[in-house]
Order: sequence, then structure tokens, then C-alpha cells
Amino acid sequence: MYRLFSWEHSYFSGKIRAYMRYKDRHGALGPGFEDVLASADLIQGLLLPRSGSGAVPQIETPDGTWVQDSSEIIDYCESAHPETPVVPDPATRPRQCLAGYLIELLADEWIVVPAFWERWYFSENGRSPSHRGFNEQQWGAVLAAGAPGDVRRSAGAAFFEAAFGISESRTSPRGVYAGLVHLGVDANTEPAWQASQHRILGLLETHFGQHDYVLGGRPSLADFGLLAPLYAHLYRDAVPGFALRTHFPLVCEWVERTNGEGALNARMYGQKLYSLDSDGQLVARVATSDGGEWLSDDAIPETLLPLLDVFFEEMWPVLESSARVLTDFIASDAHTPGDELPGKTFTATPGFEALQTGEGALTHEFEIGGVRGRRMVIPYQIWMLQRVAAVLARGMDGPAGRAPLEELLGRFARGKELFELEALLAGCGVRKQRALLYSKS
Repeated sequence: MYRLFSWEHSYFSGKIRAYMRYKDRHGALGPGFEDVLASADLIQGLLLPRSGSGAVPQIETPDGTWVQDSSEIIDYCESAHPETPVVPDPATRPRQCLAGYLIELLADEWIVVPAFWERWYFSENGRSPSHRGFNEQQWGAVLAAGAPGDVRRSAGAAFFEAAFGISESRTSPRGVYAGLVHLGVDANTEPAWQASQHRILGLLETHFGQHDYVLGGRPSLADFGLLAPLYAHLYRDAVPGFALRTHFPLVCEWVERTNGEGALNARMYGQKLYSLDSDGQLVARVATSDGGEWLSDDAIPETLLPLLDVFFEEMWPVLESSARVLTDFIASDAHTPGDELPGKTFTATPGFEALQTGEGALTHEFEIGGVRGRRMVIPYQIWMLQRVAAVLARGMDGPAGRAPLEELLGRFARGKELFELEALLAGCGVRKQRALLYSKS
């Protein structure tokens, strides 16, 4: 069977665990899967030698292939097991397909920032309320897997100090705290990032009041993408978890539904609700909204449009600027086409710190909520944009042509700029090889 190597508190592990549960529950994952705790010894002795990366999640497929990166894992499994798909067909459902990829990108690479901030802000010294003890415990469960509880928590506490300098996070940020700075979080932008997160949660609360999943009554790529920040960092972590349950109960219900642990009240896809007929016999009906399907006729729920507007208003300008900065860097004497580029989100990549910090060549100004800041350019986001460009092209080649996408993108102030995406990416193509990124030669 498949083996998923993951952590419960990992951002992207939540995305893939829920996806694989969904496919497996509906008999669409071949031989099924086992969720394996990626303990420290497994990372060193197995993951690093086999895949070249210690990051989770990773899967080992039944034929021994290793895949690392949540988006590639879904691509791999959808190709191998097309039954009960989570990605709408771009030829017949181009609007829903594009919306799914845009929301995955928003969740993976934008909402990650305030979610990341929530976890580590409320773990700093002197915070009240604080969830540092819970955070020590959940990290210690990996670092000292199988040890007694007090040993696990001590292991987490020691790691936070050694790796992150948690006791001096504001004066000499290291590890995750340096990563937040690299992502554009400082004293000025913190409130704007938090306001963005609250805005998104409010929009989702409204949406899930009408539809059980992002595109209607069954889950899609967009749902699993959104689960990454909403499960591990906002639902499980103690301080944001309390706030989420208090202010956004329908989002919490959706988290349980999409995570697929069998929460009866959450009405998962495929679940039945029962009533009694005139003879007192049970009569089943579909439990989820919209008849248990994506909306018909490739329709986008009206309640989803404001969330897509967040993508175009907040994230798209950052992506566009990143593409232009990366294009200039690749064309400069500082880089040889085909050479390695910085890796994924969270912190500046080792060896590229001078480029991705301060006023380095791979940094740029950005704006969030009217507040200006500076952050690193992340080539992985360009790789994600290449996926968007591919599904956009496939959608325009479909039987309905460009018209459905024109209708959708025309609803947003800068939406039609996506039609120029291939031109924007022409000088900054990114090639992914296992866990590493390279410019296209």
C-alpha cells in the first residue's frame, strides 16, 4: 500500500492526509495507505536517503517511488487513481478547475503566513494566552517518539531554544522567527496579516453557511488546500483553535468534514442522513449540500467569489512582482540558467540568505492591507503559477473556448491579467527535481 510519512502538526501533512483518507474511503486509492509518523530516525535513515529531503509530507508508492511535496503527491495520485477525482476537468469545468488551483495557491503560499504567525506568536515568551506547552508537546511527539510525556515535552522545549532561539525571538530571530521576517512579517505588518486572515475566515464562514465544500457538495483540490492552514495551525493549536471555535463554528465544522475523521455532525461526502417514512422505516438521503456534487454547469458559488477576490487583491500583485524580480535575477550575471534556485516557503533557503534577506536581489516590496513591507521572492510560487498557466491553457482549449474563463476572470479588477500569465513567466521558468528547484536552461 501507499505509505504517508507525516506529522499531525505539519501544515501540508494535514492537506495530504485528508486527501488520501478521502480517496481511500471511496475506494479510489488502489491498495490504500498507512499514515506513518515521520520520527527523527526515519527522517535521517529513510526519507533523506530515498527522496533527498527530510520535509513532510512524503509518500512511498506501492512500486517504491518517493514523492515529496503536497501538490505533486496529489498530481501523482490523481493520475494513478482517476476515480472520484478532486480536480474538475479543465475541458468541461474550466472555471471550477481554475478556481481550485487559485485557492490551493492562496492557501499554500499566502494564508501560510498568518497561520505560521499564529503558531509562533503565541509560543513566544510572556504571551498571554499562550499555547507554548501544547506546541512543545506536539513537536516532542516527533523528536522523542515513544518516550514518556514529560520527556517528549522537554525535547520540544529544548529544540525550540536550540533551533529557534525562542527566548530571544524578538531581538535575535532565528529559525521560524527569522522565517516570519523573511515572509514580510514585522511589527508594522503583523496587524495587516492578521486582518487578512480574519477577513478570509469571515468569508469562509459565510460560504460554508450555504455549501458544505468549496465548490458545492463534494470536496475538491481547493478544500484540501485550505485545510493545510486551517487544520494544523488554526484548528489544532490551542489559542487560534479557541478563537476559531468561538467565532467561526461553520469553518470548524468544515475542518472536521474535510479532515475525514468521521465526525457525524459534519456531514461528510458520501454520508447519509436518515428520516422515517409513514411506516416508520428509515429513508436515506444525501447528507451534504448541493445533492452531494459540485455545482452543475461549471458554476462558481456566489459566496466563493469574495475569496477569489482576496487572491487578486492581495496575492496576485505579489506574485506578479516576484515573477519580474526572478526574471531579472535569472538574466543577471549572478545566475547561470539551469542552476539551482531557492527552495520552498517558511525561511530563506540555506546558501541563498544574502539574496533573500534585507535588500537582496531576491527580495521585493509588497503591500498588505495598505501597509508596505519587504519579503523574499519564493521561486516555488512561480512553479505553482506554471500549474495555473497549464490548466488555464487546457481550459481555453476546451469545447467552450475562452468564454467561460473570460466571464469568471472579468469579475475581478485584475482577473484578466491571468491571460498574460505565460508571457509573465517566460523569463523565469522553474524546473522542479525532487525537492530542489532550478531555473529552466
